[in-house]
Amino acid sequence: MWTQTATAAGVLALLTVVPGPDMAVVTKRAVAAGRAEGLRTAAGITAGLLAWGVFTVVGLAAVLAASAEAYLAVKLLGAGYLGFLGLQALWQSRRGAPAPTAEAAPRSSRGAFVTGLVSNLLNPKIAVFYTGVLPTLAPDGLSATAGMSLLVLLHAVLTLSWLGTYAYVVSRARSVFERPRVRRALDRVTGVVLLGFGVRIAAEAG
Repeated sequence: MWTQTATAAGVLALLTVVPGPDMAVVTKRAVAAGRAEGLRTAAGITAGLLAWGVFTVVGLAAVLAASAEAYLAVKLLGAGYLGFLGLQALWQSRRGAPAPTAEAAPRSSRGAFVTGLVSNLLNPKIAVFYTGVLPTLAPDGLSATAGMSLLVLLHAVLTLSWLGTYAYVVSRARSVFERPRVRRALDRVTGVVLLGFGVRIAAEAG
């Protein structure tokens, strides 16, 4: 059982550290408003994983994974949302918008969490991974529900730890990122990356 759990942890860790939309969203928030906002975004992403875990255990994710129409709808919504975030970053770089002040940060706290949550909930690949791959990693000696729940919690802990650490590292270099030229360049890179992910997801839907 413990060997299987360790193997599953390794697979989930690799899945977690591979750069993707989650890291791009956390980067944008951590640079724009600091470590706390980056952590809230990471918490939102983690909450999205836990929600997918609940959907998987009760069988809803399997329905989504098996329904081409439902999968396509969520995929297109996810692509559109990433595209929106990318365009938003590009627009900010064009305007040269200043970083939010400490006074303004609390008002955007909910927005950071929601951004992370929505970006993860609109990722149907999590549903496919949880229903198609995760069951094969579940350790023997536990019921299907207990095994899946254990792996979902493990994935959530790994994700929060990794993205939280990443947000901390990025925020430590915030003084560099706040320089106007660097800030504009980062906004443009982040915008292009998010748009790229959105376009790729939309292309895969076709």
